[in-house]
Amino acid sequence: MSYLVTIGLEVHCQVKTNTKMFCACETSFAEEPNTRTCPVCLGLPGALPVLNRHAIEKTLLAGLHLDCGSPEISKWDRKNYFYPDMPKNYQTTQMDLPLCIGGEVPVYDFNYPTDVRKDIPRPGLKVRLNRIHLEEDVAKSTHLGTTSVIDYNRAGTPLMEIVTEPDIETSAEAFAFLRSLQMILQQGGISDADMEKGQLRCDVNISIRRQESDPLGNRIELKNLNSISAVRRAIDYEIERQWEDLQAGIEQIQSTRRWDDDRGESQLLRTKEDAHDYRYFPCPDLLPVHTEPLLEKVRPMLTERPHERAGRYEKDFEVTAYDASVLAADLPLANYFEELVATSGSSGKKAANFLLNNLLGSLNERSIAISDSPLSPGKSGALLGLVEKGTLAISQAKEVLTVLLDAPDQDPAAVAKELGFEPADAGELDALCDQVIAANPKQVAEIKAGNEKLINFLTGQVMKASATKPNPKQVTDLLKGKLE
Repeated sequence: MSYLVTIGLEVHCQVKTNTKMFCACETSFAEEPNTRTCPVCLGLPGALPVLNRHAIEKTLLAGLHLDCGSPEISKWDRKNYFYPDMPKNYQTTQMDLPLCIGGEVPVYDFNYPTDVRKDIPRPGLKVRLNRIHLEEDVAKSTHLGTTSVIDYNRAGTPLMEIVTEPDIETSAEAFAFLRSLQMILQQGGISDADMEKGQLRCDVNISIRRQESDPLGNRIELKNLNSISAVRRAIDYEIERQWEDLQAGIEQIQSTRRWDDDRGESQLLRTKEDAHDYRYFPCPDLLPVHTEPLLEKVRPMLTERPHERAGRYEKDFEVTAYDASVLAADLPLANYFEELVATSGSSGKKAANFLLNNLLGSLNERSIAISDSPLSPGKSGALLGLVEKGTLAISQAKEVLTVLLDAPDQDPAAVAKELGFEPADAGELDALCDQVIAANPKQVAEIKAGNEKLINFLTGQVMKASATKPNPKQVTDLLKGKLE
């Protein structure tokens, strides 16, 4: 029997700032534990918070990137609960007037897992957002058998909570959604969104029902999801677990479960609290924020989003949709591509092909990111320009590229000359072609009879006879002209 799955995500993303949300302590990662703290982020009595304007602006900028609206006034609330990672016993957050409302995340087809990319059930999906609110992150808890240790360095770091509507139906869609959201936030300069550093975390709400007319099932929240792949595994497990319970007549109780990735299973933590259990009330220490002046300030900072950039590449540079999506997905790669086109005088198609199939491949072999490439876009452009002029064939350019990656200060034309790749004298090359044609009458006859592949044999004979290493394409074109 079939069933319907309803999934909503709560994504917690640290905002990229130098200081914490309500104090002047530095934000940090992997520093000595409990060395980036003060009375405010430790929740000591009498300590008063001061708003981080930059964090508010970046959250509003995130909202603009995701097509959110904003209320005229946004306010701060206290969410009360006792937990070791929140020393004040409340979290300063936003309840009914968050900074951003509504919006959506375009789910890029190329971000789906490779095993489902060829058969995406809902291509072009857009997941609606309910809200984005800004709050303070909690401390980091590490559990060691019967004891736990707390590092308060992270406590107070500006944290956006991005809450979706229940628009997701499969683990693959959740996977692609998170990768797409991560990409937009990174390229917009909002956050580094590195899950390995805890900068992006996700809670998943799942319910299942037999058919559309049935009411939504009770929500089960999954926590402790430390990678996008873990999110996919956890959703698949939980759907199967809930379905087995449904078939056995076991009703789901609204609850929170912990995902154990090593065991590949979820475990009950607690029955789920509702909003009234947290006893929200307005924060008495912080004034509301008027959003419009801040929005006016950050609107000029709105950058091109990946799907917009890919569309521009298809239109302006006439690259394929696939190449456009690959280039647009990585901002350093996109910037390199645009400068390469500008400096090489080459078409967008040829520049994309050289970058993706030659330079990027060579860098990957050396485990070097495009942002750390020893070869500048200008130097790569000079090399590609030699191909455009007909001085080098693409195969010859690859050999020059190998040398340049180890010695990037050298001039591409000089390296080509050292390798013997230089145009032959026009008269000498013409004479060599005539000699090869005269010496190979059988092959010439077959070529004229329709076996065009044999032209490569003649090209090879000319290359062998030449004192230099001319462009093979130049030789082939000359031979073709004579045989026609």
